[in-house]
Amino acid sequence: MASTDDKPAMKITLEDLAKVELPSPAPAGNMAPTAAGAKQYGNIAAPADGPAIVTEEKGHIFLQGWFYLGVAGMLGALAGWGICEPFFGEHGKASWLALITLPVIVMLTCLGLGIAESIVERSGKKALIRGLTALGLGAVFGVIFDIAAEMVFGLLRAIIISLGVHTAKNPAFWLVRGIAWAVFGVAGGIVYGLTDRSGRKTKYGIIGGLIGAGLGGAIFDPISFATQTGTVSRGVGFALLGLATGVAIGIVESALKDRWLYVASGPLAGKQFILYKPITTIGSSQSSDIYLFKDTSILPQHGVIELRGAQTFIRSDGPVFVSGAPARYRALQSGDLIQIGRYAFHFRERQRN
Repeated sequence: MASTDDKPAMKITLEDLAKVELPSPAPAGNMAPTAAGAKQYGNIAAPADGPAIVTEEKGHIFLQGWFYLGVAGMLGALAGWGICEPFFGEHGKASWLALITLPVIVMLTCLGLGIAESIVERSGKKALIRGLTALGLGAVFGVIFDIAAEMVFGLLRAIIISLGVHTAKNPAFWLVRGIAWAVFGVAGGIVYGLTDRSGRKTKYGIIGGLIGAGLGGAIFDPISFATQTGTVSRGVGFALLGLATGVAIGIVESALKDRWLYVASGPLAGKQFILYKPITTIGSSQSSDIYLFKDTSILPQHGVIELRGAQTFIRSDGPVFVSGAPARYRALQSGDLIQIGRYAFHFRERQRN
């Protein structure tokens, strides 16, 4: 009787092995495949309390400081001109009420500069508070700086007249007006900084205001000669005064910044938040320095950025990820990616020698 253990031997040839197909390995960490060239941070398949993939979004020009400040300054100046232009009679002959033209233009330009950032950040509450502050300060500074500008203009005009300049078509006269009107830019810069209660922002605003208003004043007379119409020349001239003041403040502020957050993803993608204050609050409350809206996962005060000498720290009260890792309190390095809800920020700082 044959043994039941006697079974035919299994033979596997090299030809059989070649026909075997192995299943494709799953992506490491169960990450979903992504499009070539896409910038990503974190893991889309991470736990609910982990960071999500961040795709860099293209920033819009409307969120650039020089752009929205320039538009705000121009609209404010145009509003002031529109209010005061009826006080001018034919051939530019003005009633005594026209004397308030420049103070009103300065006041409303200050209003525009004061609320521009809050409007861009979609914070109505902050815009209202800053607007009332800007109107009050603008009214006071409008009168003070109008008197100062008239004094500067009168002094410099007397000097160039003594040197033989007797016509407004002489470029020396344009320069004198530009220097005098630069004084108005100081008012705009001061209000721009004071509405945010920042000394450094005020300093940058003053520098930008001096440059912008000076350029606007210098081209006022050439515009009037080109248009040969009092109403048009005043409207265009004052509009350019406000525009140049706002644009210059935005450019100077951006050029002199040393630490800032650049929004890489979220509703404000492309905007930068310059870190002026020792403590910058971040959250869904409109009273936060950095107001993050349209995200229910963000707490009213979600975290703060602290400046301590040359170092910058982030402290969180809610979920925050820095370069993909959870962070409760840690020092930031230039280039770090900060994720808060649907928002992502690049922390950047100017290189120090």
